Amino acid sequence: RESFRNLLREGALDDRTIEVDLPVSSGPRMPQDGKGGIQFGDFVLKMDNMMGNKTQTKKMKVADCRPILEDLEADRLINAETVERDAIKNTEENGIVFIDEIDKIVDVNNYGADASAEGVQRDLLPLIEGSSVSTKYGNVKTDHILFVCSGAFHSCKPSDLLAELQGRLPIRVELRALSEQDLFLILTVPESNLVRQQTALLQTEDVGLKFSEPAIREIARVAYEVNATVENIGARRLHTVLERIMD
Repeated sequence: RESFRNLLREGALDDRTIEVDLPVSSGPRMPQDGKGGIQFGDFVLKMDNMMGNKTQTKKMKVADCRPILEDLEADRLINAETVERDAIKNTEENGIVFIDEIDKIVDVNNYGADASAEGVQRDLLPLIEGSSVSTKYGNVKTDHILFVCSGAFHSCKPSDLLAELQGRLPIRVELRALSEQDLFLILTVPESNLVRQQTALLQTEDVGLKFSEPAIREIARVAYEVNATVENIGARRLHTVLERIMD
């Protein structure tokens, strides 16, 4: 047995196929997010393991099943109650809630009480001010959670929000509009930018498409000018311009 253990540690058995019992939801080990955090798929897998899901027998190579078995063994040492308690504490002390498009709950044309606009704002008040929220893992206090709200505010102003809600969002920052260079970078820097998406889409039909740098800069220029003269919808304008070009 000792000699077999030594062979396993040295990697001499990595190519051997064995049968192992794994949770039904188990799959290839997912990488971390690069900052020491854990991805959502890993979190779901760990929670499933702690809940005692059914297992199934799989044939795998030793090298492939080693990291999965190490994770499963580590999960068995985790106390679910401790994890939930620490998670709630971490949420209460370090939690950040981002609310996008908050301008959509502002109704500038209705001066009375409106359930779909003013009512939603009033529902947000206790959450932002600080209250206890009931979850399946226990109550979470929002007193020290950071709330960040954003919105384009094309048809309204931040001052159109309820006065009480404005008071609970004391720091206001206005972002500058995207420049022509910013739009060009959006079309070129991201790995899955719109230009590559359109190229890959046409490749499925055996059609080759290539955008030169002057062409991409012209697209960025047109998008910038339309934003400046019609309505500034930011980077979403690039999708509209490219769609017209492809049509």
